[in-house]
Amino acid sequence: MFPWSLFPFNKDMKNMMKQLKPEEIDKYVQSIMGQVFPQQLQGMMPQQNLMPGFNMNQDTPQSKDSTSLPSSVFETHNDVFVRIPINNEQWLKDMRIYHTSNQMIIEHIPERENKHTIILPALVKKKGATAYYKDGMLEMKIPKNIDMQYSEIDVTEIM
Repeated sequence: MFPWSLFPFNKDMKNMMKQLKPEEIDKYVQSIMGQVFPQQLQGMMPQQNLMPGFNMNQDTPQSKDSTSLPSSVFETHNDVFVRIPINNEQWLKDMRIYHTSNQMIIEHIPERENKHTIILPALVKKKGATAYYKDGMLEMKIPKNIDMQYSEIDVTEIM
C-alpha cells in the first residue's frame, strides 16, 4: 500500500493555502524570476513583459489598448462562447466582429478607434459562428474545429 501520509497535502496545508495573499505570491514569483534570469536580461525587458497576459486585475488581458473590454470566454465540448456586456445599444450598429482560428477581434467599441483581441481557448471553424443579443449581453457562439491531421517529421542524423 502506498504511504499517502508522507505527502505534504494534509489539513495544515489546506489552512496554509487559505492564508496566502496574492501580493505575497507576486513578490515570491518576482524574487524567483530575479534569481533565474541573469541581470543583463532583466535590464533589457520590464518585468511586466516577462509573462504577457498574466494580470490578475483585468478580466480580459488580451485587449490591445488601454480601455479594456469586459468579456468572458468559455468552451463546451462542441463550441466556444464569448460574452460581452453591451452598455449602449448603439454599439451593436457600430461594432465589427472578426475571428481567426484562435482569436476574436472586436473593433469600434466603446470608441471608434478601439480594437480588442480576445484569445480563444480552442481552435474554431471558419464558418458557423452566430451572435445573439439579449438583456444587455452579446453572446457569440463559434463551433470548435477538431484538428486530427498529424504529420510525421523524419529525423535524420548528419555525420
